[in-house]
Amino acid sequence: MKAPDAKLETIAVHAGGEPDPATGALAPPLHFATTFQHGAAGERVAGYEYQREGNPTNDRLCTAIAALEGGEAALTFASGMAAITALLESIPTNSRIVIPDDCYTGLRVLCAEFLPERGLHATHVDMADLDAVRAACADGVAAIWAETPSNPRLRVCDIAAVADIAHTHGALLVCDNTFATPILQRPLALGADVVMHSTTKYFGGHSDVLGGALAFARCDEVYDRVAHRLHVTGASLAPFSAWLTLRGCRSLPARMAWHCRNTRRVAEFLAARDEIERVNYPGLDTHPEHAIAARQMSDFGGMLSIEFRGGRDAALAFAGRLKLFINATSLGGCESLVEHRASVEGPKPVSPQNLLRISVGLEHIDDLLADLEQALP
Repeated sequence: MKAPDAKLETIAVHAGGEPDPATGALAPPLHFATTFQHGAAGERVAGYEYQREGNPTNDRLCTAIAALEGGEAALTFASGMAAITALLESIPTNSRIVIPDDCYTGLRVLCAEFLPERGLHATHVDMADLDAVRAACADGVAAIWAETPSNPRLRVCDIAAVADIAHTHGALLVCDNTFATPILQRPLALGADVVMHSTTKYFGGHSDVLGGALAFARCDEVYDRVAHRLHVTGASLAPFSAWLTLRGCRSLPARMAWHCRNTRRVAEFLAARDEIERVNYPGLDTHPEHAIAARQMSDFGGMLSIEFRGGRDAALAFAGRLKLFINATSLGGCESLVEHRASVEGPKPVSPQNLLRISVGLEHIDDLLADLEQALP
């Protein structure tokens, strides 16, 4: 970036997108090579050796993500879960971590079924309750994992306050920023040490590329441990996936503005309906952490969830009547999606049976509201 003080919209377009020095091409080149020339003694000719440990296309994406999050460095992974796993498995064994009681199912399962094998044990807390967070750290903690807004109930925690608690106890604060993206929220500026993204979602933006990323406030020993683990265990992002994600970065601010505008209208419409018991959306004044969200976010995102007075049957009936909203998992694409989270969380679901998670897309708001209207009884 030639302008270090540039606005996020400008950073999104230009970071990692410098013209190709070999051809002058404005579109970033895509390097598929798995191996790179080196000298007879292994000295690297152009800084690369083997795709798994680094390649030019991934480096461009890492540059873009670090710049957008305001970090010193970033790493890319084959999926969001690969990023989560690499970070948590880099924590010293026989440690404790604190995670939200409302969080992504993959994180919950990882902490319950796999991390204990490495001597890592997770405590679940309400991250909005700072006293509960402090209490969970009283006996020692290696890392606090924040997810804000959370999945699927859109809970919000005070990142700066949780960062203070973590650092008081000598712990890392890692923040899942997938729902907000750096366009709406920058956790590193609020004290987080690492930010995680499932880049499959808003960074990719078109439901056609899988990936994950970690952005680091500092190039320190934490970064070094995770980078080494990525290199050795091999959960690397493929160059074409990196290229697609880098392309998504360029339009991320524009898409997020449209997602936010549509979602606010959808949330207000659903909040006025008697059939809906609760709308979980931090942009509503009725949200319990609305004030915190308004302070640390520039807008409130493209996600919400709703809970029906009629329970599971009412939620499923509504989802089945929708025509424009597609019943599908994931989020952050151009198309609007709806999902009954409890049905896809495996044999031990934790989401309320009356809850539907909604990813609001880029369609015209009149068409979205009309679809919701016809699906309600």
